Amino acid sequence: MSFEQLGLSTPLLRAVKAQGYSQPTPIQNLAIPPVLEGRDLIARAQTGTGKTAGFTLPLLQRLNENGTTQKRRFVRTLILTPTRELANQVRESVNTYGRYLPQRSTAVFGGVGFGPQAHTLRKGVDVVVATPGRLLDHISQRTIDLSRVEILVLDEADRMLDMGFIHDVRKILATLPKERQSLMFSATLSPEIKKLAADFLDEPQKVEIATEKPAAESVSQVVHLVDQSRKTELLTHRIVSEDWKQVLVFTRTKRGADRLTKRLRQDGVRADAIHSDKSQGARTRALADFKRGALRVLVATDIAARGLDIEQLPHVVNFDLPYVPEDYIHRIGRTGRAGQEGEAISLVSAEERKLLEGIERILKRPVPKATIAGFEPRPTRNVEPRPRASRGRRDQNPRTERPKRWANTGRRKKSKTGSTPRRPGRPRDTSARRDG
Repeated sequence: MSFEQLGLSTPLLRAVKAQGYSQPTPIQNLAIPPVLEGRDLIARAQTGTGKTAGFTLPLLQRLNENGTTQKRRFVRTLILTPTRELANQVRESVNTYGRYLPQRSTAVFGGVGFGPQAHTLRKGVDVVVATPGRLLDHISQRTIDLSRVEILVLDEADRMLDMGFIHDVRKILATLPKERQSLMFSATLSPEIKKLAADFLDEPQKVEIATEKPAAESVSQVVHLVDQSRKTELLTHRIVSEDWKQVLVFTRTKRGADRLTKRLRQDGVRADAIHSDKSQGARTRALADFKRGALRVLVATDIAARGLDIEQLPHVVNFDLPYVPEDYIHRIGRTGRAGQEGEAISLVSAEERKLLEGIERILKRPVPKATIAGFEPRPTRNVEPRPRASRGRRDQNPRTERPKRWANTGRRKKSKTGSTPRRPGRPRDTSARRDG
């Protein structure tokens, strides 16, 4: 089925054609018709299947058909997303497909100034793309009016649940009109997601898109066993020797992301990091630079990478293995999307072997191992772990033994009479003491 056969209007077809798309994806084929009919929808679809256009195109058409007759614009469509980056991307999609339509849109999320957002909202917009936390701030400050919302979209509902936003989502739902069209998109349909859907969807059309292959199977995977201290050196070696142009690297911590970025820059590799301690402006600039090729490496933590949509990303590197095996699947799913080839590389030290075993259990198969010449890990020895020392007193049991030197305790030993003994070699002070 073509986009014309789906019933899209001429302005939308022009915008789709300008993007170079000729045939809708499976999720677009199944989702667009019921949304155009005004029905509620629950859709299971992975990121990278074209689901954003699957709800953006029909909701823009419905808004345009209903018209904007008020002198002052009101929020008529609300799209909730779990992360700032995804909110920005969805807003870009709304602008791209709505370029020949009169509707106005804005994105509302944290990490940037509250005042400019409030000013834009007061001027009036038709479509708001928002993260839950910042939207609740605007609701409490009465800088947004949601009483006339006609269409609600909950994007990546499973991520909302994982990140603890469901309570915020329910608060937002309580402020919306009961008579509205509601759409939910999620990569999984867990019992919690189904319960949420039952609470705010009205006899929804159910759509499920089974991916041809799980991301873990469609992406080429390899593990490099390497000492922890040589991970950065190995990563730089592969980037430079194989002339990688775009690499998304995952670390466990924000500090680790900053440290790795600094090391890569010292090695002459253009790199930047995104994590929750970075300002939204810095995160947006880093992502834009990475997409346009000004950066070769983008270092990210798991939370910051939620919802990142980078077309034709060839390489993903797990600099640190995640503690949660399912996060590995999410990470490597950033590459090999929309039929493109992708490679996922994991740098695994001896300390991470147990984490690798957990990942292989959920994959139900081992990940291929490859050692890079010159970066072979040192042989590991089966050494019993040394008991944790108690503040430097490694040869003592702190509960039963007294310290060898009283100076280590910060106190001086008292005699039986309670007076402080004089130090060896120091003459006794017999001068009279003065009170006060």
